[in-house]
Amino acid sequence: MTEHDLDLDEQQLADGAGPADFDAFFAEESATRPRQSLTLYGTGYQLPESLPLMFTLQMERVQTSSNADDVRKMLATLYGLDVLDTWAEHGMTDRQLGVVLIYSAANIRRPGSCTMQRAAQLYEQQEAGKAAAPNRAARRAGPKKTTKKGRSSGVRS
Repeated sequence: MTEHDLDLDEQQLADGAGPADFDAFFAEESATRPRQSLTLYGTGYQLPESLPLMFTLQMERVQTSSNADDVRKMLATLYGLDVLDTWAEHGMTDRQLGVVLIYSAANIRRPGSCTMQRAAQLYEQQEAGKAAAPNRAARRAGPKKTTKKGRSSGVRS
């Protein structure tokens, strides 16, 4: 954006254009953005045109929480209420949920950019990365390193 562009914006305000109406702007912009659709357990879902801020915030919370309600809230922003229970009743695994989330996030950002197979590959890479770095408890449970030196006479050298 150049200084000239800013001058034009200020001139428009001076000419009585009024304050910026982000509600109207975002509604118009949203209507023109492509959306990805998917089918899961016989139900069709249309992903939002952009990643909701609430999803991002809930995703952070879910990583440090074991509360299923946090997962429910996160999924509701993309797929609607009660999908976690519906999907669980159909036998969804944690791996399948991870693949669906990777697929969804990628295709919300850029519809058509990620296939289901690619989402599965990305999930496997993510899980392999987690397995490669043992957590603190696993490191502590492992064999102890000994750092004993030979016996000393107690005399300084």
